[in-house]
Amino acid sequence: MDFALNDIQQMLQDSAAKFIQNDYDFETRRRLTESELGYSEENWKLFAELGWLALPFDEAYGGLGGSLTDLIVLQTELGRGLVVEPYFSTVVLGGNLIQRHGSESQQSELLERLIAGELKLAFAQAEPQCHSSITDIETSAERSEEGYHITGHKAVVLGAPSADLLVVAARTSGNRGDQNGLSLFLVDPAQPGVTMQAYPTNDGFRGAEIRFDSVKATLLGEVDSAYDAIQATLNDAIVALSAEAVGVMEKLLNATVEFCKVRKQFGQPIGKFQVLQHRMADMFMECEQTRSMLYFGAITVAGGGEEASHAASMLKVKVGSAGRLVGQQAVQLHGGMGVSDELDVGHFFKRITMINTLLGSRDEHLQRLIRNAQAA
Repeated sequence: MDFALNDIQQMLQDSAAKFIQNDYDFETRRRLTESELGYSEENWKLFAELGWLALPFDEAYGGLGGSLTDLIVLQTELGRGLVVEPYFSTVVLGGNLIQRHGSESQQSELLERLIAGELKLAFAQAEPQCHSSITDIETSAERSEEGYHITGHKAVVLGAPSADLLVVAARTSGNRGDQNGLSLFLVDPAQPGVTMQAYPTNDGFRGAEIRFDSVKATLLGEVDSAYDAIQATLNDAIVALSAEAVGVMEKLLNATVEFCKVRKQFGQPIGKFQVLQHRMADMFMECEQTRSMLYFGAITVAGGGEEASHAASMLKVKVGSAGRLVGQQAVQLHGGMGVSDELDVGHFFKRITMINTLLGSRDEHLQRLIRNAQAA
C-alpha cells in the first residue's frame, strides 16, 4: 500500500513545518507555557487562516472535509513543535463530538464558529474513578421543567481553562456500566454552579478539575444515545494523539543522534561507541514501527465497525511502549542535560510520558485487549 503524501497532505505538512521553524522555536514555546493564558491567541487565529481548524469538518459547515489520515499529517508536525495551543481539545475532541452527535442546527452554528477561530471547546469525560472507561461515568443530568441540570466531578479536562464551552458526558438513565443512557451536554463554564480548578500539566499544557452543582446544560443531539459518538471520537483522538507521539519520538531520536555526534568522551564522539549505536538503532526501529502502526490504526479506525476500538487500543499500547523506550534512551544518552529545563529533550520526554496517560494508559489498553480476547 502506498503511504506517500498526496498534494494536499504535502502542502499541509509544509505549512505546519514552516510555521514551527519560523514562528515556534523552543524558546518561544517556553515563553508561551509560562504566560498567563498558556498559548498564543495570535497563533490560534493563524491556525484558522491556514485552515487547520477546518481540516476534519464537513464542507457544509465551512470545513475542508479532511480524512483521519489528513489529520495525522498535521498532528505529527504539531508534535515536532510541541505546540501548546488547544488544537487537540477543541478540534479533535470537542469539534468531532459536535459533528458526530449534534443536531443539524448545533453543527451549523458551533462548527462555523470553531472553524473561524471564535470558539474553543473542552471535552469533560474523565472522572476520578474512571480515566478511560466511558460506561463508568457517574456524573448525572436530571431533567426538569427548566431543562437539564448536571451534577458531578470531572477530572483532567484538557483545555478547560481557555474553553468557551464544555462538552460534558453525563448519565441520563440506566446504571453504571451500561452503554445506553449516556448523553452529551453543552455547558457554559462561566455560569454559577461550575467550580473550576485550573492548573498547568507537567508537559506545559493546561487542564482543570471541574465540579458541577446542578448546573444548567443544553442537550447535544439526542438523549441517552451518545455512547457510539463518544467511542468513535475517542478512537479518532487516540490516532491523532499517536501521530503527535510519532512527531515527538522523531525529534527525540534526531536530537540524540546529533548530540552523540558532538559529545566526546575518551577523545572521540560517543556516537562511535557500538553499544550506543545499538541503543540509537533501537530508538529508530521503535519510531518506524510506531509510524507503521499509526497508519494501520488510522485506516482501521476510519473504517469504523467493531475493529476500530481494537485497533485504537493496539495503537495506544504500541505508542506507550515505544514512547517509553525512545524517551528514556534520549534522556539517558544526553546525561544530566536530558532532564534540564533549558534543553528541549526534557520537554519532549515530558510530553511523550503524558501522551501515554491520556485517553487510557498503555497498561489500561493492554488489559482491555486481554479481556476482549478472553471473552472471545
